[in-house]
Amino acid sequence: MVTDIKDSAHAVDAAAVLGLLPGRPRLLALGEPTHGEDALLDLRNELFRQLVEREGYRWIAVESDCLMGLAVDEYVASGTGTLDEVMARGFSHGFGESAANRELVRWMRTYNDGRPASERLRFAGFDGPLEITGAASPREALTALHGYLAAIVDADLLPCTAETLDRLLGPDERWTNTDAMMDPSRSIGRSAEAERLRPLADDLVALLDARTPELVEASSRDAWERARLYGRTAAGLLRYHFWMADTSPARMARLVGQRAAMMAANLLALAGRGPVLVHAHNGHLQRHLSTMRMGDLPVEWWSAGAIVNAHLGEEYAFVATALGTIQHRGVDAPPPDTLEGLLYALPEDRCLVDVPRLIIAFGDARPAARVSPWFGYSPLDPAGLAGNDGIVFVRDVPQAQDVRAG
Repeated sequence: MVTDIKDSAHAVDAAAVLGLLPGRPRLLALGEPTHGEDALLDLRNELFRQLVEREGYRWIAVESDCLMGLAVDEYVASGTGTLDEVMARGFSHGFGESAANRELVRWMRTYNDGRPASERLRFAGFDGPLEITGAASPREALTALHGYLAAIVDADLLPCTAETLDRLLGPDERWTNTDAMMDPSRSIGRSAEAERLRPLADDLVALLDARTPELVEASSRDAWERARLYGRTAAGLLRYHFWMADTSPARMARLVGQRAAMMAANLLALAGRGPVLVHAHNGHLQRHLSTMRMGDLPVEWWSAGAIVNAHLGEEYAFVATALGTIQHRGVDAPPPDTLEGLLYALPEDRCLVDVPRLIIAFGDARPAARVSPWFGYSPLDPAGLAGNDGIVFVRDVPQAQDVRAG
């Protein structure tokens, strides 16, 4: 069996990854099974550099707040701000503290220095302004969208004034109350003000679409794309807050599904500007149905990757990452009958696995599912193996050194 599996393994580089695919995808998604491990992010950085230098890639999109990511994009594209500033305010989920993420941003800025705009690298966050404890206020997105439109179109076309938006939004603390995640009654999402804001956001987005030629000519396509991002985010946040106030058993499925839909909408918008390397947790990028349990209730939803795949077909590709050990997290060598255990028997420290050939090597047998002793790591689900275009396997993940680069 190990010999058969070895025949499906290759060195990890951009050419090998693209060689597994039937064509050149607009979105090439690389997943990771855990967050916060710079060894995995270093591998991502290396792959992105190769895609840039050998395959003409210009965009990378990561699992981070889409609005915060605008500061990173401005820095790498034009040098606005400093590296310290964008690492502090350009990433969500604590990802700005990563030395590997810092190195990615530093390298992109250096690469862009002196290059014409058409050749510069670009950065995007594609997650919503969401944390596990709650969601942001829609203020930033709504007011930015309104301001963009108000500067160009006739005031009579706007569905409301900036003052009306400010009054309806009220203090941001009402939106960001972390108690609302566990207690729907603490959510503002179904208040009279929130219910009024939802159609206003829809009308602003509709106006943005209807006046596209005028807006692009008066500003720029980049500015218009940014306004579209504001519109998607404002409408998505208002919908997320609405479901935070829900008391039905479907509440959690609605929330995780809404987050996935927001991610997918951002990725589909980027697909028109591709090719793009996408990096996120495997669970956000997989093609098969996502499931979890919340207490006694099963929760099912379709991930961002599954939604994007339904739209793009072969123009979306997904390469998952699997790993052997994370000793500093208590994740020891995998059992030999699991997928990770079988790959762990290979001699390489890391390799790229051709999934169709791997499935042939398994024949009628299927590896057992690995169970993680640490909540922060998610082993690959053998039942979803066929939904991967490839697997990057990393044998051992060392503990990151507390050193910042650049």
